[in-house]
Amino acid sequence: MINLIPAWAQHFDAFWDAIQRRNLWFIKLRYGAVIMLLMFLFLTEFSLGLTFSKAQSTALIVITIMIQLYNLILHLKIKSIKCDSDKFNPLHFSLVQMLLDLIALGLIVYYTGGIETPLFMLFIFHMIIGSLILPGFIINSIAVAVIFYFIALTFTEYFGLIQHQAIIGFLKVPLYNNLKFVIVYDTIFSFVMIMSVVLANTIANQLYKMEQQLVESIDKLNLAEVEKQNYVIGLVHEIKSPLVAVHSYLDVILQKFLGPVDKKVEEKLIRARARSDEAINMVNDVLKVSKLRLLDEISVGKIEIKELVQSLINNFQDAINFKNIRLDFFDNRKLFSEITGDKFLLEIAFSNLLSNAIKYVSQNGKIQIILSNNNSGIELEFCDDGIGIPSNELPKIFNDFFRASNIKSKNYEGSGLGLSVVKHVIEKHGGKIEAISPSRLGNKNNPGSSFFIFLPA
Repeated sequence: MINLIPAWAQHFDAFWDAIQRRNLWFIKLRYGAVIMLLMFLFLTEFSLGLTFSKAQSTALIVITIMIQLYNLILHLKIKSIKCDSDKFNPLHFSLVQMLLDLIALGLIVYYTGGIETPLFMLFIFHMIIGSLILPGFIINSIAVAVIFYFIALTFTEYFGLIQHQAIIGFLKVPLYNNLKFVIVYDTIFSFVMIMSVVLANTIANQLYKMEQQLVESIDKLNLAEVEKQNYVIGLVHEIKSPLVAVHSYLDVILQKFLGPVDKKVEEKLIRARARSDEAINMVNDVLKVSKLRLLDEISVGKIEIKELVQSLINNFQDAINFKNIRLDFFDNRKLFSEITGDKFLLEIAFSNLLSNAIKYVSQNGKIQIILSNNNSGIELEFCDDGIGIPSNELPKIFNDFFRASNIKSKNYEGSGLGLSVVKHVIEKHGGKIEAISPSRLGNKNNPGSSFFIFLPA
């Protein structure tokens, strides 16, 4: 098997994709060529007053039928061609297509007048297309073969070795028997053919290599991102250790293991403990984001969403009771359906949405969680009557570190990473998340927000 694959393209997927696309394009273009040939054959006589001999008409019809037949066979076979460098692959398929077309085109040129036919230009057009697909040494060899064929055709017609197939009514004076015309014509044809092939093939190779370099650069960027996330994880872990230690010391003091604490001092220590809580939560958020982005796969298992959500509500019950929040959980599913996914990651996502709802609703606020079926899986809505989200900021809320302006103005603490984590988890599970504000529970003072999660069953 002839090796047609450049060394730099052996394991370059984008190269194979481009070759397969161009092979299919070649096939579709050939259907158009068949239609054009039939129009040329049957309409030129009526529109231009040109006449083909019986032999020409028969030959051109047979050639057109053969082109259509082998094109249908190629179209059926193209999907079975594998990108295997050691076997028959898309490049070999391209070469077969090109050789079949050149044989057909050579016959068409002969039966439409040889050197006198305008269809000779299709040789150059065809070779330019081939230059975009085949390697240089192959396409250059084919170009030389085509030039030799064309020169041989023109001179054998000139010397009368083969019959000249003229289109009657096309030229008043024949040109095939004019030696000067034949020499000049062949020279220009050869020059244009070689230059077209060389330039087209050089440009195509440069584009392939630039695309390969781009893919390699993207791979390096992805590797750098992984290294960065690992660095962040290591650094944040180091930051977390002294924060946890400070938090523990504050607990020891506040629990008065070291003796009584002045009331004013105690108030300051309680505030310090709250801020240390926020710092630890922020560190945990950064760790979650970094770890999630390093995950290439998720742990897959069957999950009953109702049980998962109910468990989270139980975990937040103290915070719900403290703010006297009315929280309703409705399971409106008509069909019971489990989903497949990573329970731990979904807990992170749902926990984030529920904790946000609790944080941003006022005392005596309302939260609703509604579970329902949709066409392809389940839908889960987290709805509240909290402070809401400004409408012009809704498109940004899932960006890393983005915090809505009304949150910052009211001094709510947070890292701006929570919703980014939620979106990442949901998309890892093949789902999507949307947000609206105001919500159906909202009012003028507390517009609220709703988050809709769609997960496949």
